[in-house]
Amino acid sequence: MIKTFGYYLFSLVYLVFRPIPVKKKRVFCIMTHDDGEGSNVSITVKALKNRKEGYSFNYLTRRDTQFVKSMPGLLTALRFFFVKPYELARAEIILMDNVFLPYAYLRRKKGTKVIQLWHGTGSIKKFGQDVNEGKLRELESRANANITHLIVNSEDTKSQYAGAFGVREEVIYPIGLPRTDELFLRMIKMGQTGKNPDKEYIYQKYQIPADRKLILYAPTFRDNSEENMKLYGLINELSKELPEEYYLGLRLHPYIAEAYRQEKMDQKICQFTFEKDLNALLLAADILITDYSSIIFEYCITKQSMIFYAYDYNEFSDTGRGCYYDYESFVPGPVAYRCKNVVKLIKDSEWNVKDIEAFIRENYSYADGNAVDRLIKLIEQE
Repeated sequence: MIKTFGYYLFSLVYLVFRPIPVKKKRVFCIMTHDDGEGSNVSITVKALKNRKEGYSFNYLTRRDTQFVKSMPGLLTALRFFFVKPYELARAEIILMDNVFLPYAYLRRKKGTKVIQLWHGTGSIKKFGQDVNEGKLRELESRANANITHLIVNSEDTKSQYAGAFGVREEVIYPIGLPRTDELFLRMIKMGQTGKNPDKEYIYQKYQIPADRKLILYAPTFRDNSEENMKLYGLINELSKELPEEYYLGLRLHPYIAEAYRQEKMDQKICQFTFEKDLNALLLAADILITDYSSIIFEYCITKQSMIFYAYDYNEFSDTGRGCYYDYESFVPGPVAYRCKNVVKLIKDSEWNVKDIEAFIRENYSYADGNAVDRLIKLIEQE
């Protein structure tokens, strides 16, 4: 109820300012999922600033929404509910990385571009309109109706994203997401120099012995809190069974990582959840272990081994979100359902780079590190 009142108030103030003319090259950035330097919106903003063509910027971040939820004071609330709607009403270009539910009560102004730079680079598990129900589904659908450009990585994912967002395929542009540019470019540089500075950085920062190999474990967040708590036991079991030459790095959902900080961790376990440079982690890891996480759409760029530890696949498929694809045939690596099978796969060190290369071709229309350049051309089209 309180949230709905907030959406109404935001939209009401927006309507007051709606008649004010749009300011050319004014960009309003909605970064409620990720306001870090490596996010899609931040990378796009940086590229626009480098063009030196008079762009101006306003921001609405996760921090803004958290402040409002905690109700720290009148000035903060006034700034959010009166200044932000004004800034949105003046913007010619709206960049967002998440669904912005106040948009459910608004209509974009003619001539403005609403560009959805979704924070996921792909999805195994269902999301958005494919899983949400009731009032949330309705609001999400109405908010997404304002989208003029939905940016994805591949032509093959257009129908999936059209369903998940409830939009027409005509507004979906498979030009690649900006956040993958840096990863592609670092891989190209590694190929040219034969050096991996990201591995050196991570090993030094987290004091990992140079003669050890690094496994990155990045399980997806479960909607059921009890299922998330099972990770403690799984992580400890996995670390005990790993061959001596491996260290285990964790990339968990922040809520889970905060709880896990209280647990006593094995010396061979590194907490990577709060590492800001995700690309460095991906390039430092020798193996990725995950399940249904979208991280595979980025890690595949490294062409390193992946193991899919789907210990709860039946429950996830039957009572959880479920998957868009036949799981075992879609993922570019072997699937294991028990810890002992994961360890055996690690010891056997058998993986097929051709499967990963095929996965890249299927999920990237471009693999050149120039996604942000293509996006700016779209932004500047009349």
